[in-house]
Amino acid sequence: MTKKILAAVALLIAVFVIYVASLPDEFRVSRSTTINAPPSTVFPLVSDLRAFQTWSPWAKMDPQSKVTYEGPASGVGSSFSWQGGKIGEGTMATSEIRQDEFIRFMLIFRKPFSATNTAEFTFKPEGDGTVVTWSMEGRNNFLAKIFSVFMDCEKMIGGPFEQGLADLKTLSEAKP
Repeated sequence: MTKKILAAVALLIAVFVIYVASLPDEFRVSRSTTINAPPSTVFPLVSDLRAFQTWSPWAKMDPQSKVTYEGPASGVGSSFSWQGGKIGEGTMATSEIRQDEFIRFMLIFRKPFSATNTAEFTFKPEGDGTVVTWSMEGRNNFLAKIFSVFMDCEKMIGGPFEQGLADLKTLSEAKP
């Protein structure tokens, strides 16, 4: 009887491992909003990393976190690092920028898990406004795939993206 139970448990573990291994090696989460302001108003609130903190959903999740800045306030070479009890530890650095059109950030997470991802913002003029799209993509190692079985990455990241874009919209539309 014990051998049958152990065999069944081993079979379940093997099926789980095969299922996890079959999950996608990469992920991408993206959200967009239309802001009633031109790209020239919205762009600086994202490109300037100190301004980024005023609407960042993660800064609001852990207002006691420690943030340090390096390099210029915006542009390639600007970065900030964070360390907090709720948001972990990592660094975000500007790696590519096209004025009023596009920003790419390299995200290096150290705690609670190690990962390197890319975040991008696009700014598309539409009438008197701007369609802002915030996306993040990266690779799923085996541990991340196991995590994704129990936690939906789309919901875990998508919700804060939506909140951040809503706050960015409010700030941008309030500017004269």
